[in-house]
Amino acid sequence: VYFVAVNILTVFLFVHRMARVVFLHPDLGIGGAERLVVDAAVALKSQGCSVQIWTAHYDPTHCFSETLDAELPVVCVGDWLPTSVFGYLHALCAYLRMIYVALYLVFLSGVEYDVIFCDQVSVCIPVLRLARSRKKVLFYCHFPDQLLTQRKSALKKLYRTPIDWLEERTTGMADMILVNSQFTAGIFRETFRSLSGVQTDVLYPSLNTRIFDEATTGAQSLEGLLPEGTTCLFLSLNRYERKKNLGLALAALATLRSSLPPGQRAGIHLVVAGGYDDRVTENVQHYTELKELAAQLHLEDCVTFLRSPSDSLKVALLRGSTAVLYTPSREHFGIVPVEAMYCCCPVIAVNSGGPLESVADGETGFLCEPTAEAFSKAMERLVREPHLRRDMGQAGRRRVEDKFSLQAFSDQLYGYIVRLSQ
Repeated sequence: VYFVAVNILTVFLFVHRMARVVFLHPDLGIGGAERLVVDAAVALKSQGCSVQIWTAHYDPTHCFSETLDAELPVVCVGDWLPTSVFGYLHALCAYLRMIYVALYLVFLSGVEYDVIFCDQVSVCIPVLRLARSRKKVLFYCHFPDQLLTQRKSALKKLYRTPIDWLEERTTGMADMILVNSQFTAGIFRETFRSLSGVQTDVLYPSLNTRIFDEATTGAQSLEGLLPEGTTCLFLSLNRYERKKNLGLALAALATLRSSLPPGQRAGIHLVVAGGYDDRVTENVQHYTELKELAAQLHLEDCVTFLRSPSDSLKVALLRGSTAVLYTPSREHFGIVPVEAMYCCCPVIAVNSGGPLESVADGETGFLCEPTAEAFSKAMERLVREPHLRRDMGQAGRRRVEDKFSLQAFSDQLYGYIVRLSQ
């Protein structure tokens, strides 16, 4: 009875004081992982927690708008450390940068905290263990990092071996591990075999609907962005990275145009928009590659490329599109389909990975094989059947409100924070 009473009192005291949570994230840009971190910080703040985000890189001109709020402090340290060595050793440099951030937090900052929420780079977890009073660490696994790189040479395999070992070993040092989907949970078990006995809970990314609702009241016009006579707009929304398979959207558009009569073909337009950072070589290269591909497919007049669109422009595009083309295969979750569905925009996605859990095939969109023919057939149905777009859009909105609300995400995450702090 005594121990039960003590535990109840501990929980009561924690709940009735402000929990202090520090987020550690490598680069606070505008990708999907960053969106989750920002949403998690906002969610915990709404629950009364004291929240800080620590990162090795933060650019106020290339960030999510919530991070500009003084009540959501962002601390950037270690940006002077290199992100690569002559274009190589990106992973090693990312590890060193995050180790520095963790060392600074533990030994130099004087910041008091109850729980550390870290993601992407787990190597900082042993450093956090050096704190004078042991703090609990929650690690959020978007996807095993070792699966996001190729090993085409023996030298690359040799370089990645100790890094992969470190990732698995240090991930297992976390007090709690969360993943973003059932798909990622399965991949986690397959990849980190020594952690097969470790419990992983699924915390689906949520959608912070505030930016979408606010954008509605001050809706941005697409006038001037699209050619005159555009009657059917398709949207590809992803970072400019080769693994996102953005070329599939271009190939599907070319196939669709060849199957339509000239009258319908003329009004079809595609916007390729997504995160772009001049510091990232792949972003620069792939943007050029996609423009060259559009020229090869004779699509220059019916494709618009946008780099790092603002939140208001992104919402305007989602609300004005016939469908979003979501082209990555084996994507661990992908927040874009959820954003699209909330904006009543159907989703055409590859039938693997996270979209299997977010998109209801035939109800809120279509799940297709990753081929131009399969995507173009789904696109053609929406072109020829306007009522289908309306029905799927409404069903998508309901699905997001039921499964991916910020309140459900906030309550679940806060429950984990309370559990860790007992």
